[in-house]
Formats: sequence, structure tokens, C-alpha cells
Amino acid sequence: MNKTELLGKLSTSPEERLVLARAMDKLDLAQNRGVPAHTPFLSLAEQDGVARLLAACGHPGHLFWGGWEGAERKLCAFPPDWMEAEAFQTGEECPITAVTVAVPPDAKPTHRDYLGAILGLGLTREKIGDLLVGEGTCQVLLLREVEHVLLTQLDQVGRWRVRVSPCPLAELRPPEQKVKVIRDTVAALRLDAVAASGFSLSRSRMAALISSKKLTLNGRECDKPDRTVEEGDVLTCRGLGKCVLKEVSGTSKKGRIMLVLERYL
Repeated sequence: MNKTELLGKLSTSPEERLVLARAMDKLDLAQNRGVPAHTPFLSLAEQDGVARLLAACGHPGHLFWGGWEGAERKLCAFPPDWMEAEAFQTGEECPITAVTVAVPPDAKPTHRDYLGAILGLGLTREKIGDLLVGEGTCQVLLLREVEHVLLTQLDQVGRWRVRVSPCPLAELRPPEQKVKVIRDTVAALRLDAVAASGFSLSRSRMAALISSKKLTLNGRECDKPDRTVEEGDVLTCRGLGKCVLKEVSGTSKKGRIMLVLERYL
């Protein structure tokens, strides 16, 4: 299957086709010219699309990385054969860096305030990774190529004046994320069954929410209750939050599938 046919088969929209085409170009660059290459930051849905593309290409060497272990927005990196993945994450070739945005002690900007100010500088969302909002600061993950823009131009967030300074990735301080571990069993790895366990609802209630297009699977809207769910999948339900299927841990004595989920509180 050539590139055009593969993109046509895997893309669900013109926007996704562009994302996948760019990922294939970066893969070709790493494989054929032996230089490190990477995509911009990808949303969960875009990561899912690129993962499906790479599976169709025979699982070539790649790495999804967002600058810290729990990142949601990640780029897809293609280290050439001569480079270890760890060197790409921590060495000079790592395309991700971070800055710290400090606000006055009495200021309480939100994630939206910080993101709006950053995008107001003319940067696109694909250049910006996660924003780690803390007390009096926000640590911003971003592509190294645009670091100078924030360091020299970002001086206000909302109505507050701010100071921006470089931040090594090793000094990131992600806010503590509270999660509830849920252990349950289901008859099958159907979306409605797994989501019902994760959000502590009845299966019929969850099926109705799915049919109403209020649930996303790995960032993609999904209205099929019988869709199969796999380890690592992220389920987000409007009004209920997010949960992750962390582990499918085997089968119970009664033949049901044992699950471990984490629900974000």
C-alpha cells in the first residue's frame, strides 16, 4: 500500500490526513537521512491516529514524549538508528524545553488565562505542550524553537504582569493529581461496560451518554457502546471527568475480565 492509499484508509478528516502525512514525512527523514525528526505536539486524538499509522507501517522505532512522565500533549519522535531514545529525551537533541511564568502573589490566573496569553503572541497550539499550573507559577512545555518568543515577549497574563525564565525539564513540578483506583470486572471489554465501571454508573446510563456523544475515547468522539477498549485507553465523559484503563489483569473464576482503572478527581 503506497503513502496515498495508506493516508486515505486511515484518515477520518482532511485535518487528520495532514497530521498523518506530516508524521510520515518525519519518519522518512529519520529512516532515509539518519537525522532525528519529530512531529509538533499532538492532542490525544492525534496521538491515537499517528499510533494507528505507525502500526500499519510495521511499528518503526518511535517515541511519544511530552517532556514529563504524565504528559497529555506529546510529540512523536523518530530517533535514527544510532540514537538511544533516552538521549532524545534528555540530550541536546531533545526538541522540548520549558519556561516558568511567575505571577504576583495575589494573582490567580487559570489555565485558560495562560494559554490565551501565549497564543496571543502568534504561536499555534501545536508548538505548546502541557501547562503545569501551580501556586503563583505556570511551567509551560514548548518546542525549543519558540522558547525565545515567551522569554522576550510574554509580559502579561490576563491583567497581571509576569516574569518568564527558562526551566530545565528536570526541575518541572507537576501539580499533584488525585486519582481513585477502581478494581472491577466486566463481561467484555466494551466501551459502555468499561466506562460504566470507571465512572461508577450503570451500564444503561453510560450507554445513553455514549449515544448522546458525551464520551470521548483517546480524544475522539465515540458513539458506539460496543467499541473495544484496550489497556492505556483514556475515557473522558462530559461532566464526569476522565479515567484511564490501566490494566487488564486476567479472568476471574467466573470468567469475567478483571480491570484496574484510575479515575481523575
